[in-house]
Amino acid sequence: MSRRISPVIPGFGLTLGYTLVYLSLLVLIPLGAMFVHAAQLSWEQIWTIITAPRVLAALKLSFSTALAAAVLNGIIGTLLAWVLVRYNFPGRKLIDAMIDLPFALPTAVAGIALTALYAPAGLVGQFATALGFKIAYTPIGITLALTFVTLPFVVRTIQPVLADIPREVEEAAACLGAKPLQVFRHILVPALLPAWLTGFALAFARGVGEYGSVIFIAGNMPMKTEILPLLIMVKLDQYDYHGATTIGVLMLVVSFILLLLINLLQRRIERP
Repeated sequence: MSRRISPVIPGFGLTLGYTLVYLSLLVLIPLGAMFVHAAQLSWEQIWTIITAPRVLAALKLSFSTALAAAVLNGIIGTLLAWVLVRYNFPGRKLIDAMIDLPFALPTAVAGIALTALYAPAGLVGQFATALGFKIAYTPIGITLALTFVTLPFVVRTIQPVLADIPREVEEAAACLGAKPLQVFRHILVPALLPAWLTGFALAFARGVGEYGSVIFIAGNMPMKTEILPLLIMVKLDQYDYHGATTIGVLMLVVSFILLLLINLLQRRIERP
């Protein structure tokens, strides 16, 4: 006689209902309200807002710096994950704990610290100034701040996947005559690429919407170092709610398209 084991959590119908209510209250309804508010404008008004030179400059800056930070973290984060997984050394646990520091540290504090360090009179910025270029108050400084904030996404995504790859597979390939570059290309890359794309997408999405760590080091100069989230705040301060909502919808649509393309690429790679 078989005995039916009760599930630990309620059945599919109840849990699905909770999930839909939770997502609706926190995600779907607020985003839907933003689209509804923007829909009160005519297409001509929407087009005028999103094609304004100041908006286009902020759009280009936000997405280009977020993309640069995601790519940079894709390289640095992979190296950090490799070192933390494959090597044992003094201070390893401390470095592993410090990876999560951007999650715990308020982003405004990070922005102030980075600005003080990389400003023209800062500890590092003064050497850059002596060489003839600036870090703070430029797109370089914005990329630096986004790199700091989004680093944990890549490391924590790649780290468990790398830990699950048996070293015996690499040793077997080496015994069969494979060179280190061949082992990396044919064994490690196929296993790590889906996780790398996931970490890249998370870092990119986080960087596009980042505000606190960027506003101090950016300098916030219109047409030069003004990011889209700051431009939305400027519109709100001017009581231009339609303009702020339209820019928010623009950010959402562009981000969704880019993330959709990344996810499609990831699924194509994972497909046997």
